[in-house]
Amino acid sequence: MTESQTAVRPERRAELAAGLARVRARIADACAAAGRQRDAVTLVAVTKTYPASDVVALAGLGVTDVGENRDQEAAPKAEAVAEAGAAPRWHFIGQLQRNKARSVVRYADVVQSVDSVRLAAALDAAAGAVRDRPLDVLVQVSIDGDPARGGALPGAADPQRGLDPVAAAVAGADALRLAGLMAVAPLGWEPDRAFARLAEVAAALRADHPGATVLSAGMSGDLESAIGHGATHVRVGSALLGMRPALR
Repeated sequence: MTESQTAVRPERRAELAAGLARVRARIADACAAAGRQRDAVTLVAVTKTYPASDVVALAGLGVTDVGENRDQEAAPKAEAVAEAGAAPRWHFIGQLQRNKARSVVRYADVVQSVDSVRLAAALDAAAGAVRDRPLDVLVQVSIDGDPARGGALPGAADPQRGLDPVAAAVAGADALRLAGLMAVAPLGWEPDRAFARLAEVAAALRADHPGATVLSAGMSGDLESAIGHGATHVRVGSALLGMRPALR
């Protein structure tokens, strides 16, 4: 990627600064309403389909955490951003195939979407081979328990997809660190209902794994509800960067 492709146009920087100010204000207001400190919540800028230049601009504006959901886009983007001198903390937040594990562990600081024992094992093997420090992992949880969608299943006896077996696999892995949970509010659920349920699941997980304190929940449309129910990380794309370009 050339320098021109990571150069930030002044008008785009102004757009991003305005979006960032609005999102930061929403987070601050939600924290105040919930009686929480503002620094208890981290903004993860979801930059899928947006250019590396936007990541460079956001880093220059003080954004520390960036989320991507497709390895084929994220890997070259992370390389380009590093070449431009920016060093955000990269979160992989999309569905991850085991054959992509070796690529993802090279640039991701956090993988938020682990939902099976097999995927945890693949990440452990890949991270152990190429990293000099453990990879932070969030177990993606299915709030409604629908096995047809992504997410580990709370209370399920399934040895591959049950939340307890997946969390135990991550916690017991040499090259992984169980940091907490991630979830998306199910379609058709009111955010408060979804995130209240997630808070219950997170509390149960922390009883067994006290260090698993991260709770990634809430996006552009429902971040206030997520923060009200204890989210420590919110994943924001369109409210920050504008309407998303069409996927190619």
